[in-house]
Amino acid sequence: MFDITPIGWVRGGRIEAVDDDWATLEATIELDATHFGAESLAGLEDFSHVDVIYVFHEVDAAAIETGARRPRGNLDWPEVGIFAQRARMRPNRLGVTTCELLGVEADRIQVRGLDAIDGTPVIDLKPYMTGFAPRSVVHQPEWAIELMANYWVDDSVQ
Repeated sequence: MFDITPIGWVRGGRIEAVDDDWATLEATIELDATHFGAESLAGLEDFSHVDVIYVFHEVDAAAIETGARRPRGNLDWPEVGIFAQRARMRPNRLGVTTCELLGVEADRIQVRGLDAIDGTPVIDLKPYMTGFAPRSVVHQPEWAIELMANYWVDDSVQ
C-alpha cells in the first residue's frame, strides 16, 4: 500500500462547497512548512496555470457513491457511473482542477478558479503543460455541457 499526505492546504476562497460560480474566486495554497520550503515551488512562477489535486475532505464516507446516479440529482440527465462524472462523492474523494496561477511567494501560491474550499487538503501540484493536454478531438455528452454551463461563470457580472 502507499501513504498520501497533504502537501498543504487551501486558504481563503469559499468556506462552503456550492456547485457553480467558481471563475473569479481566488485562494492561496499554503505548503506544509515542515516538509516543503520555497525551493519546492522554484520555477513554478514561469507557468500560467497549475493543476491542483486535492481531497474533498468534508464528504462523509457514508455519502460516497460507487455506482451510477444522476449528476446533481437532475432527472433530465441520465444515470451515469461515478467514474463518468466529477462528483465529490467519489470513492477516494479526490478532486483536480486546472487553475490560473496568479503568483508564487515563499511557500505559498495564489490561484484563481480553484473549486475547493478553505481548509481543503492539497495532495499535489503540477504545472499545466499543453503537451499533456488531449492530443485528439475532445467530446462529451450534452448533459455534461449543461452541467458545466454556470460552473465557471463570473457571478460578479450577472
